[in-house]
Amino acid sequence: MNKPTKAIPKFATEAQERAYWEKHDSTDYLDWSKAQKVTLPNLKPTTKTISLRLPQHLLDSIKVAANARDVPYQSLIKVWLQEKLHTHSAASGGG
Repeated sequence: MNKPTKAIPKFATEAQERAYWEKHDSTDYLDWSKAQKVTLPNLKPTTKTISLRLPQHLLDSIKVAANARDVPYQSLIKVWLQEKLHTHSAASGGG
């Protein structure tokens, strides 16, 4: 590639920078042929804390199932929700 690149402007805010890059091609500013692959092993998906009211007997059953699998019960709930969403999405043609 090795074409001359434009200088990246300075931005006052992240919103200003985001708006700029929505309208400009980064290949005019960076030589992507010189990019190097990196691994970021400590990144975790963003999570959001929620409050979920469950009947006590249901929570107890989930905890028993989690204990049998030797996993935290909240992790098991997330896995089951993801599996159900995937199954539902596949059944409805969404994925």
